[in-house]
Amino acid sequence: MWHMCSRCPYGLPRLDVVKVLLLVNGSASSVTARTRVLVRKALSREHDVTVAETSRRGHASRLAQGAAAANTDMVVVLGGDGTVNEAANGLVGTHCALAALPGGSTNVFARTLHTPDDPVEAIAVVLEAVRQGSIRRIGLPSVNGRYFLFHAGLGFDAAVVEQVEKRSSFKRYIGHPLFIWAGFATWFRHYDRSRPRMSFELADGSVVDDIYLAIVLNTNPYTYLGSKPLSVDPEATIDSPLSALGVKTMKLTPMMRLVTQLIKGDGSVSTNPSVTYHPALLDLTVTGHGPFPYQVDGDHLGDTEELVFQWRPDRLSLVVPMQSLRSPATQAVRQQ
Repeated sequence: MWHMCSRCPYGLPRLDVVKVLLLVNGSASSVTARTRVLVRKALSREHDVTVAETSRRGHASRLAQGAAAANTDMVVVLGGDGTVNEAANGLVGTHCALAALPGGSTNVFARTLHTPDDPVEAIAVVLEAVRQGSIRRIGLPSVNGRYFLFHAGLGFDAAVVEQVEKRSSFKRYIGHPLFIWAGFATWFRHYDRSRPRMSFELADGSVVDDIYLAIVLNTNPYTYLGSKPLSVDPEATIDSPLSALGVKTMKLTPMMRLVTQLIKGDGSVSTNPSVTYHPALLDLTVTGHGPFPYQVDGDHLGDTEELVFQWRPDRLSLVVPMQSLRSPATQAVRQQ
């Protein structure tokens, strides 16, 4: 149920939550039995909570869609970026709000929203955001009809994700070093770097050819390496349309320069001479020179020969944590 909140300094609608679905991916890297209990306990002190656990790919989307149809007010996801993505796809076009808790190995979306990277701390922040009415309608990008929350990786980027997913059982124990290993393994053994793989077709009809790999995103950073954000477009926010970045070489020296700029995080990636950069896009078509792999929000989705990207406003209700919240609120959760 939506109400205008006279107490809220932002003039945002407040959600008086009656029904909450806690959606848990028990296989996610950071989800433990203790975390699940603490998160549910914190939610249950203020709301009527039902818990559902995902069991296969695509399950979170169906559970979220069913919750919205049953007039659930908010779906809280405890899982990785892939689970959050699926839940968002199930909630698009409804007024059931989405809240993301970090339960995976990287948690790009939750961290982009300045949510603490600990699920117990994060639930305290999410609950306070709900109390304060920090719930917003946001636009979302889509690719071939599937919505995403922060980025899509095309070509080499997706090939790295594929190698990680083949060893997903190690993610809980190894974490980010697995991604580093997968990057080197993909570079030397699992990806054809000898030729361009795709081209961009922009809305004005212009074509940018000879692209080896691409990233299409609507937030920043692109991802995290441990605690370090890898910044592609500092101007990208959750309220902005798409930015597309294509890399036009995969020679070692230019690629190492590009990686250094990503880690430096000063936005210089977009001015790199090996890069073609296109901000503020509502539509983009990517055509392959044969099949190429792609991933969406960290989920490898296979190979394709064409991707159609769109960004459209007013697609999802999102709980946005308030950056000013600090640790005292989280201590109360831990002490229960």
